[in-house]
Amino acid sequence: MEKKEYKNRIRVILAEKMVTNTYLAEQLGVSKMTISRWCTNTTQPSAPQLIEISRVLQCELKDLYEPYE
Repeated sequence: MEKKEYKNRIRVILAEKMVTNTYLAEQLGVSKMTISRWCTNTTQPSAPQLIEISRVLQCELKDLYEPYE
């Protein structure tokens, strides 16, 4: 079975919801740099952080990631 790779869509959802990196950072208790790294897919949030991101952004967990080749 082929393993799929995924990248997060945090930047896209932030733009759709008109939410700033600063606001998300404040809500999650992380730095703006951390949010920036997540938005550029340099690093990825942990599973608990993803749950909190989906709560703050009022979106489904599945909407935070998309497969890529």
